[in-house]
Amino acid sequence: MTAPRTRTPIDAAAEAWVDTLVDLAPTLGTYIGRSEANNRLPDYSPEGAAALAKAERTTLDALLAAPVADAVDAVTQADLSAELRHGIESYEAGEHLRDLNVLESPPQQIRDIFDLMPTDSEQDWSVIAERLSAVPASLEGYRASLAQGVARGLVPAIRQLREVSEQSRRTAGSGGSADSGTFSTLAARASGVPASLAQDLAEAAKGAERAYAELAEFLDREVAPHAPEADAFGRERYERASEGFLGKRVDLDETYEWGIEELARMVEEQQRIAAEIVPGGKPGPGIIAEAIALLENDPARKLHGTDALQRWMQETSDRAVAELGETQFDIPAEIRTLECMIAPTQEGGIYYTGPADDFSRPGRMWWSVPEGVTEFDTWRELTTVFHEGVPGHHLQIGQAVVNRGLLNEWRRQLAGTSGHAEGWALYAERLMEQLGYLDDPADRLGMLDGQRMRAARVVLDIGVHLGKQRPDGAGVWDGEYALEFMRDNVNMNDGFVRFEVNRYLGWAGQAPSYKIGQRIWEQLRDDAAQSATARGESFDIRDFHRRALALGGVRLDTLERALRGDFDGR
Repeated sequence: MTAPRTRTPIDAAAEAWVDTLVDLAPTLGTYIGRSEANNRLPDYSPEGAAALAKAERTTLDALLAAPVADAVDAVTQADLSAELRHGIESYEAGEHLRDLNVLESPPQQIRDIFDLMPTDSEQDWSVIAERLSAVPASLEGYRASLAQGVARGLVPAIRQLREVSEQSRRTAGSGGSADSGTFSTLAARASGVPASLAQDLAEAAKGAERAYAELAEFLDREVAPHAPEADAFGRERYERASEGFLGKRVDLDETYEWGIEELARMVEEQQRIAAEIVPGGKPGPGIIAEAIALLENDPARKLHGTDALQRWMQETSDRAVAELGETQFDIPAEIRTLECMIAPTQEGGIYYTGPADDFSRPGRMWWSVPEGVTEFDTWRELTTVFHEGVPGHHLQIGQAVVNRGLLNEWRRQLAGTSGHAEGWALYAERLMEQLGYLDDPADRLGMLDGQRMRAARVVLDIGVHLGKQRPDGAGVWDGEYALEFMRDNVNMNDGFVRFEVNRYLGWAGQAPSYKIGQRIWEQLRDDAAQSATARGESFDIRDFHRRALALGGVRLDTLERALRGDFDGR
């Protein structure tokens, strides 16, 4: 760990903001390992959103009034003030009144936070019972916000409403009347607790499931009749959403054209690699499908069942940590443990959760496997382990937590954007190729399959939400063409494809942030290399990585300024 740095007024303002968030958004507290509000859930009502916006304004005033002591302070002030302004702008635009999508909105946030709660002791289960009891009130406040959105004409698209309604019914089980619901299943895991606590858990679980059943009915009856058929966010909403996920305003029209070009490059590169896999193969149409067919019929590259998947993930991750820690990166002991987990949910998606601030909970890689998916291809997923683990998310996020002597709690745990974190993870995938970890053409094809998907998402996401002309020239983008386009550009189970496309349509700007973030990371590295050459110096890429990661999570515009030296000398 770094030597402790004297705490400044700006550190105090940033850490007070973390305290405020833990109080107003307790699920965030759980996520970062702050347990004092683990028995509560956020207030998703209009009044709760107003309280959060008021706190954002108060914090912004305090942050801008505080003196800047050094470069660390300068980064904190620039980064946090931009984030607070963006939050205020989103509130004023009424985004909280239509905050609903298939992956990251209050229904999922409430449900999924229980996955991160400790279950080792009677006290842990008592806290879970309290939080389960809070689910009905939290969802009632959420319904009030959606109802106000309906009154103001701010309503999510019908596609998202239908999907979230169905998710809510699955969470509820049989309408809360049987033991098949998500929360009843959780409560049944409480072994060795007093009978009274087991009863409290069971009753609270039933209440939570009934609340989800009521939410599904509310969405169907009260919101869906007012929902637009169109999935598109439109330019104004999309620009705001994109900045939130990137931490930087980009030229969306130029980015769309770049995405089309990048996708073409990915296809060409895939064809070359596929030709190495197929005996006597040549690049061209059909060669990728032919190579994939060969790989999918190779039993040596198959995993059967989630137990085998979990073991393989863990073994692959452990090997990467050990080897890269010897040769490429300084990996502190605190983050040499990464737990690979199968998520309790079955919604699709692979994700990472960072370690608790005191490392009482390690970083974890989660795989949410859809129902019915029982086979997994190692050639597809090797790069995923590097993306989520080391040198991807776990190295980036875990090192920020280790760096507590220099960075305040907000910088360690909550700062940063999807473009910064996911851009780094895609950058890390390509880095592992350069380091020789993907020398097997099959593994390289799997990496390119993921990179192609991320490039396709840039085109799809911007295309749909800005109403762009389709690449085939046959009209304007819509949700149905988005599904067709994605099927043409990825090789995965159709359940995954549908889930992914629904995610893009409802969570605008997030999916492109991966590839756009990678583009910016690579530009920054190349700029640093050119600057070193111009000074007559050799470029040390390990030092570049060290300096960039030492910042912790930041907006991409803050990262650019910091690596240019804009904050030096403060």
